[in-house]
Amino acid sequence: MTRTIEPVLHNLREQLLRMGSCAEAILAKALRAYFDGDEALAGEVARDDLEIDRLDLEIDDRVLKALALQAPVAADLRVIVAIKMIATDLERVGDLARNIAKSALRRTRPSVAPAPAGLAQLAADVQRILRHSLDAFSHGDAAAARAVLDDDDRIDSEEGEFIAGAIGAIPAHPERASEAVDSILIAKHLERIADHATNIAEDVILVAEARNVKHAAKLR
Repeated sequence: MTRTIEPVLHNLREQLLRMGSCAEAILAKALRAYFDGDEALAGEVARDDLEIDRLDLEIDDRVLKALALQAPVAADLRVIVAIKMIATDLERVGDLARNIAKSALRRTRPSVAPAPAGLAQLAADVQRILRHSLDAFSHGDAAAARAVLDDDDRIDSEEGEFIAGAIGAIPAHPERASEAVDSILIAKHLERIADHATNIAEDVILVAEARNVKHAAKLR
């Protein structure tokens, strides 16, 4: 016999995965706009973020209804709570993509220098970790989620190295200082997106293993 909560959980999962696809797409668009200096593409990002906000509100509404009408317990409750938390992280990914797009709008001038190579690598790694965290959720794969947690440490190191190099290069090219600052801001936005991917991975582990691993390293 099908439990009455199963269709509710299925719909919530499907909507969250749609939101995840939108978050991946908006990040890819914002980065492409920055690296290509594409003003039109950067202008689309704010509009795309509205769809992520809409999905976030719909998930909020469905979660509240599920809690009120289904009274979920144990594993079902963990799934619903995790979906709500993941939706919040994805909404913030959309906001950070908008910030990257603002920097992209400042790169459309003909005099702007090519984007730093290290930033492209950081961007690719962050896109990968976000995709892997969503795949881990889709498959309920705690092992894949743990791999995301490990990758986040490497991204933190990449970000630190990139920022140190960008700051160190400013005295030699003061005329490019504003562009260097933009690249530093983007690196910080990317690191925050990786943090949100890490949060998603932690929620996957919560659902799969009933274990809360948030702040585990600090608390040890």
